[in-house]
Order: sequence, then C-alpha cells, then structure tokens
Amino acid sequence: MKLLYVIFVLHHLKMSKTAYNRIKYVLAEKDKTSIYLASELKVAAETVSSWCTNSSQPSIKRLFEIAKVLDVEVRSLLISTKD
Repeated sequence: MKLLYVIFVLHHLKMSKTAYNRIKYVLAEKDKTSIYLASELKVAAETVSSWCTNSSQPSIKRLFEIAKVLDVEVRSLLISTKD
C-alpha cells in the first residue's frame, strides 16, 4: 500500500509540473512584476504567484482580464498546443 501511495504522489508531482500558461514570461517581457499584476487585478500576490508557477490556473474570464492589464492577446498567455 505504501508503494502505491508513493507512485500516486510521484505521478501527481509529475502532472502538476505541466505548464499551461505563460504569465510569468509575459510579465517579464512587459517588465512587470507579479505584485503589480496582483494589485491591478485586486487579488492576493500568492494567487498570481501560483499562476506564474503553474501550480494553479486562472479562469478563462481572469485570463482575459490579465491580457487587458498587460496589453497582450489572451492567447499569448497560454502555452501553445502546436510546435
């Protein structure tokens, strides 16, 4: 049972490392900080940090708000599914 738990945890860690958004990179391109974005969106800095590390993902509505604040196309905030 312990081995099964270890396999589950390792699988979960591997899955959580998948990047879905490029918010951290767009912030850097725009020379903005996560604190700035948090302030503009009126959310906790920890929330933006979790988006930047891809630990959690913003809603679609929030992605559009982020795009507006950063003056970018919303699709530039997402990792492309095509190479």
